[in-house]
Amino acid sequence: MSPTVRVVDAGLQPGRLNIAIDQAIIDLHQAGAVPDTLRFIHFSPTALVGRHQDLSAEIDLDYCRAHGIGVGRRITGGGAIYLDEGQLGWALVLRRDALGTGTLGEAAARICHAVAAGLGRLGVDARFRPRNDIEVDGRKISGTGGFHDGDTLLYQGTVLVDADTTRMLGALRVPRAKLERHQADSAARRVVGLRELLGADTPPMGRVQQALAEGLAAGLGLRFDAGTLTDAEHALARDLHQRWIGRDDFVAEIDGAGRDAATRMGEYQGAGGRVAAYLRREGPHRRRIGHLLLTGDFFVAPPRLVFDLEAHLRGTDLADLRANVAAFFAGREAGTISITAGDFCTAIERAADVAGTD
Repeated sequence: MSPTVRVVDAGLQPGRLNIAIDQAIIDLHQAGAVPDTLRFIHFSPTALVGRHQDLSAEIDLDYCRAHGIGVGRRITGGGAIYLDEGQLGWALVLRRDALGTGTLGEAAARICHAVAAGLGRLGVDARFRPRNDIEVDGRKISGTGGFHDGDTLLYQGTVLVDADTTRMLGALRVPRAKLERHQADSAARRVVGLRELLGADTPPMGRVQQALAEGLAAGLGLRFDAGTLTDAEHALARDLHQRWIGRDDFVAEIDGAGRDAATRMGEYQGAGGRVAAYLRREGPHRRRIGHLLLTGDFFVAPPRLVFDLEAHLRGTDLADLRANVAAFFAGREAGTISITAGDFCTAIERAADVAGTD
């Protein structure tokens, strides 16, 4: 018999509270207090950075304040995104072995193929594009991401239903850079929503949710039953929002990296995303790593692994960098989507080369 997964929908919520609900489900799932879950998520206007991104480098905070757009930080990696009522979020919280696959990359591919098949039920030719996008004719309709934490897998994404590209480009700095890199003069060349594709035949949000659930059930071998969030999930989400996820200091935890004169930045764009290393060198010959901050739109599981790597490398002689990074990852279970230990090393080495020119 197919594993049974609870389906919940908490309705329209502010961005930070939606992130807190995600974390509450994860925590209680890890404790065995709630079942495997598919949650559909609805956002009031919000700009979100990924777990390891530099806030003000990715989001135009002045624009968001002027236009009443909330700002938050996700618990997953990846790039900055803009969300509003015209988009549908979804999140799977499953036992890690529920899909019968071991790596985060393999799980991502299976889930994205299933979501693409679900969108196909609405009459669009959606396809998975590695590392974590779903596209229609080369234009992005859904971005996804997730992580393993212990025996729990969180994987989530959004579907553009009625895309407000003007607000998206106003709120986010990243799309502008991507558009320039791809020599595109309009956001319409990079993203597409169901309404543009289907026009008057665009289904209501409930039908989009049904199609996604059908695609996931068929593609992953799951069975879905309607449910609701428990009182414990609501209470924990409120607590997490108040103590952590809803706080301005968490949202701005990485902000303005490298603004001091002694810090230098190096970056590397690989198959797994962009890694930026902000480095201050120390010691008599400035060959040791002093302060180190790693940012970017990569996916690493669990997310705290990056913070542990930063701490592990402080005081390391640069000549020993690659050996120490290899030793760090050899001693820990890490889940990634295409990113490698060498990508972190290259970004740090490039920062060290810049610092060495002073």
